[in-house]
Amino acid sequence: MNLRRAATLIAAAVCAAVTATACATTVTGAARPASGLRPGTDVFVGMDACRVLDQLLAGQGFSPGEKERSTNGCTASKYGFGSYALVLDPVQGLEVFRTRYPGTSEISINDRRGLYFYDPRFQFCALALEVTEQSRVLVLASAFKSGQDQACQNAQGVARRLEPLLPTPP
Repeated sequence: MNLRRAATLIAAAVCAAVTATACATTVTGAARPASGLRPGTDVFVGMDACRVLDQLLAGQGFSPGEKERSTNGCTASKYGFGSYALVLDPVQGLEVFRTRYPGTSEISINDRRGLYFYDPRFQFCALALEVTEQSRVLVLASAFKSGQDQACQNAQGVARRLEPLLPTPP
């Protein structure tokens, strides 16, 4: 699979995995409480997926993140490696992810509840971390010529670095 195809597949997976959300313009460096929010409140206000993804991949040779048109999502790729996508989804929790991807496995990243799924057809690993019952963050990874184990290890590595930047669960 070539890099352009991998990035396109990741972008398609991002679009399929989320609904339209608004984008914010800044990244916060510390977790902030998500409790006490009214239903429908965007827990990711102040976070932009491309800025966060670029921060997480800084110095590793990835292209600058490309914003997904209708989501607070972003994709970055690296020739010969593969690509990552990040989606900050304020309206779909883990149960929506579990329903969409039967066969998910439980995971915990820095004590935060999550689920992951490997899609052999498109060769990407999707990892969802819970922020609130109604919100999640998705990390998607494809590893060029590396398969499931490497793609999911890559997704977990990004998720470990991302998790401290997320709002704290209620």
